[in-house]
Amino acid sequence: MTTRPTVSILSPDGSASGNSHPLPEVFKAPIRPDIVQAVHTGMAKNRRQPYAVSEKAGHQTSAESWGTGRAVARIPRVSGGGTHRAGQAAFGNQCRSGRMFAPTKVWRKWHQKLNLNQKRFATASALAASSNAALLMARGHRVSTVPEVPLVVSSTAFAGAAITKTSAAVALLKAVGAGPDVDKVKKSRKTRAGKGKMRGRRHKQRRGPLVVYSPAEDGKELVRAFRNLPGVETCDVYALNLLQLAPGGHLGRFVVWTSAAFAALDTVYGSATEASALKKDFLLPSPLVRQPDLAKLINSSEVQSVLRPVKGGAITKRPMVQKKNPLRNRQILLRLNPYAGQYSKDKLGQQKKDEKEKIRATDEIMDLMHTN
Repeated sequence: MTTRPTVSILSPDGSASGNSHPLPEVFKAPIRPDIVQAVHTGMAKNRRQPYAVSEKAGHQTSAESWGTGRAVARIPRVSGGGTHRAGQAAFGNQCRSGRMFAPTKVWRKWHQKLNLNQKRFATASALAASSNAALLMARGHRVSTVPEVPLVVSSTAFAGAAITKTSAAVALLKAVGAGPDVDKVKKSRKTRAGKGKMRGRRHKQRRGPLVVYSPAEDGKELVRAFRNLPGVETCDVYALNLLQLAPGGHLGRFVVWTSAAFAALDTVYGSATEASALKKDFLLPSPLVRQPDLAKLINSSEVQSVLRPVKGGAITKRPMVQKKNPLRNRQILLRLNPYAGQYSKDKLGQQKKDEKEKIRATDEIMDLMHTN
């Protein structure tokens, strides 16, 4: 999808530093939303926390069936008297304060096995999608003020623990044009609808930029600076996660790269011909078609010249015969079905139609006789 040979590296103040870096091969991987969605579903299942209802829920009362002969159901009933609770049905899943049917257990099968090569394919596809400005804007990111995507910032901004305060992180994001995306996240904070408000997830908000760094060159101090910004996440370039690159299984996450992390991508993922240095036996997937624009292929002069030959004998190749509808063109119909002429001449179709009408009329008369 991306064919630019180099990417500019911005200085910490947002101006062009004059340096550039060749585009890593991973950004040329095919974008496959189907694979990303399938892998994301499995990975999201694998990070769930097991839950279950209490084993004692619904059974913490003394209840016994009254048996037959009292004109009431044989469901167990609470013993005692003088209170509303006495005589109430208990234990059953249809009863108030009763247990649920088939109570959930923590030993449920929570995890799902995933193909390692598919996970790597999905991550490469998500990285390639992060370099497409149209996909970023379609996902809702505010990138109109960003000079270019992928957005690469010089690692000198993070050298020597230069960014350890949140104020410095905010200044850096505003300088490189990512400020509107951070402001969008602040305005999107809403109270969750439903029971989740009582379960530790009271608010919802959008996702902002993802800052990818290299711990060896950039250090880990920047994590403390960015972690208090709403919607902004950080990730090690050697541990990229699909749940961060494609939240919700949707491609197009806005990523801010440090120059050291950007340079390490070729080492991490390799290319379509050279294996990765860190991932055993992994080659980047190659696109099935070099030109994904099918409309451009169909309307090209090479294809159209064969379908509609140019007058004047400029083309020597034998043109393809355009297909015609045999239901509309009688000559094509006879060519495909020589018996069609005799069929029409003998009015065989009319005979079958008359027979069907006769049978239908007979059925209507019989129905009337039965009703009378």
